[in-house]
Amino acid sequence: MDKKEKTMYKDYVEAVTPTHNLGIQMLKAFVTGGLICAAGQGLTDIFIEYFGMAKDMASTWCSLSLIFVSVILTAMGWYPMLTKFGGAGMLVPITGFANSVASSAIEFKKEGQVFGVGCKIFVIAGPVILYGIFSSWLLGILYWIYRCFIS
Repeated sequence: MDKKEKTMYKDYVEAVTPTHNLGIQMLKAFVTGGLICAAGQGLTDIFIEYFGMAKDMASTWCSLSLIFVSVILTAMGWYPMLTKFGGAGMLVPITGFANSVASSAIEFKKEGQVFGVGCKIFVIAGPVILYGIFSSWLLGILYWIYRCFIS
C-alpha cells in the first residue's frame, strides 16, 4: 500500500466513522438510567403504600414489573430506539438484561422451541452470567485466602 492509498483509506475511515460527543452521551445515559431507577423507586413505593407489601416483597415486584415492561418494549421493537438514545443508561440496569434475553428469544424463535429459543436464548446474556459467576468465585477465593492468612 503506497502513501496515497493510505491517505485515501484514512480519509475514508474518518468519513464513515460516526462521531459522538462523549459528554452528551454520558448525560443521556445518566438521565435514562436515572429515569429507570426513579420509575423503580416509584413502583416500590406504590407497592408498599397501596398494596401493603413489605419492602422486600415490593422490591421483588418492582424488579418483575421492570423486567415485564422491558420485554414488552423489546417485543414491540421500541427498546432498540430507546437504547440508541440512552446508551448504557438503558443497557446496564435489569431492564437491559431482560432485553438481551427477550431479543435473543424473538430472533431465534423461527428455529423452533428447542434448537432456537432453548439453545440461543442466552446468546447475549450468557457471557454476562458466565463472567459474573467467575468473578464472584474469584473474589470469594481471594476473600477466603485473606480471612485465613491475614486476619
